[in-house]
Amino acid sequence: MIKTFIKTLVFTLFLTGTFNSVAQEKFGGLALYTVRDDMGKDAKATLQAVADTGYKNIEAAGYKDGKYYNMTPQDFKKLLNNLGLNPISTHQSAITLDNADVMFADAKTAGFEYFVVPVPPMGLFKYYKETQSMGMTGGAANLAKILSTLGEKCDKAGLKLLYHNHDFEFKKDKEGIVTIDYLLENTNPKYVNFQMDLYWVIKAGADPVAYFKKYPGRFKIWHVKDMDDQGRFAPVGNGNIDFSVILANKKLSGMEYYLVEQDRTFNMKPLEAIKVSHKGLKEIGFK
Repeated sequence: MIKTFIKTLVFTLFLTGTFNSVAQEKFGGLALYTVRDDMGKDAKATLQAVADTGYKNIEAAGYKDGKYYNMTPQDFKKLLNNLGLNPISTHQSAITLDNADVMFADAKTAGFEYFVVPVPPMGLFKYYKETQSMGMTGGAANLAKILSTLGEKCDKAGLKLLYHNHDFEFKKDKEGIVTIDYLLENTNPKYVNFQMDLYWVIKAGADPVAYFKKYPGRFKIWHVKDMDDQGRFAPVGNGNIDFSVILANKKLSGMEYYLVEQDRTFNMKPLEAIKVSHKGLKEIGFK
């Protein structure tokens, strides 16, 4: 009797497609910046595709006028829940000392755990078209002060603040200061920690593991993307970065979540690239 019931249940689940979704191994996270164009066209269909690919967690990069991808924080959270996706972090570059409380409240309502400052805020970030490079004005001390203030506000809102790096923070500025070192040494880990973009660290010629050893526990989320022979972004597993060495030091780094991100996908569509990366994550040993 019991065996018959189980067989009937399995058959029913298989016919409805439920069995396949239950059996599918869901792991890893995706920074939605990777599929930003698709999110702009049809956010719900894109998130469904992300879930179907097997991702478990997401990071938003589409907050504007109090909404996430044109959805209220409540509706966005509900949609993610229905799709079996967890809101882990959100990139919100428009944050200022004045609008921070509102942004933090929205992020909290949407269910996020981490609020990420993706570039130096409040007009400090600079992109130089002539050299296709990034930088900042105002100096490391000024940025540290801003992040510290935001971090305390973030903590009061029940969130955790992270700063996301590119390559320029790992190079000496005109005053001879390495910005990321200054930030790590002059911010309180109770209020400010970091999202390490592994690609940009290596692009800058720095060693992620060396930073883990020098500043253990400070890198709560990783952005994982590979680098091709031309130094361009590549799907995870399709490039030259030795993630196994980095992954072996995840506990030392303080990593709690990792998220695939690929700023540009070149010869494949973003929704194709995230499938390749998810397969690569598994082969490398990310869980």
